[in-house]
Amino acid sequence: MTEPLVTIAVPSFNQGRFLDKALASIFEQDILVEVFVLDGGSSDNSVEIIRKWEKRLAGWRSHEDGGQAASINEGIASGRAPYVCWLNSDDWFLPGALKTMLRALENQPQASAVYGRAWNIVEKSGKRTPVWVEPFSERRLALRCIVSQPATLIRRSAWEAVDGVDEKLHMVMDYDLWWKLFKRVGPLHFVDEFVAVNREHELTKTRTLRWRHYSEAIDIVRKYHGSVPLKWWIAQPYAVWYKSIRG
Repeated sequence: MTEPLVTIAVPSFNQGRFLDKALASIFEQDILVEVFVLDGGSSDNSVEIIRKWEKRLAGWRSHEDGGQAASINEGIASGRAPYVCWLNSDDWFLPGALKTMLRALENQPQASAVYGRAWNIVEKSGKRTPVWVEPFSERRLALRCIVSQPATLIRRSAWEAVDGVDEKLHMVMDYDLWWKLFKRVGPLHFVDEFVAVNREHELTKTRTLRWRHYSEAIDIVRKYHGSVPLKWWIAQPYAVWYKSIRG
């Protein structure tokens, strides 16, 4: 049998209304993948959706767990493919996304991971805007997260070298991961193509817990960059406040 090229973890909890689209977008990709769905014991129709795709999944479970980061680590550790990523159940890949990122990663042997562009779609209004993504540099990463998580692909060797995502983090495990990969393994490589969609809805963590997200992000910058740029103390609090009052 042909071996899978990418291991994909899909963490989910009470996201049944989105999960089908996420899984469909994975299996519409034109490369061989192995997919593990890690459901946290949902009480909605999630298990029904999972069973719909069961024959194509490499594995799944549905029970109370240690949270999103722990589920991501569990799913990726269950696989064996040389490249890895995770797709939250409320996001989805665009056609050809994985092949685009895989080709870029194979052409950049020094890169620990690659990332492309992503759209942000507001569930309520349908408004679509590009996520802020730009070519990689430490200076820019210290100012903001310039990598969109659903638009990433990582070497398994790099993932294992940094022990995956930090299970103690609730909001910024992806931002922490980009720093770990850069500092311990090698730079991330930017692919200037749209490859994924980030769905924003009323239960999105960055929408409901903006201040916690902001606080964790500052700690990450201080940890890896050594100092926190002035922007975090001047401009960013007002941006967080403004988005919070707008809901």
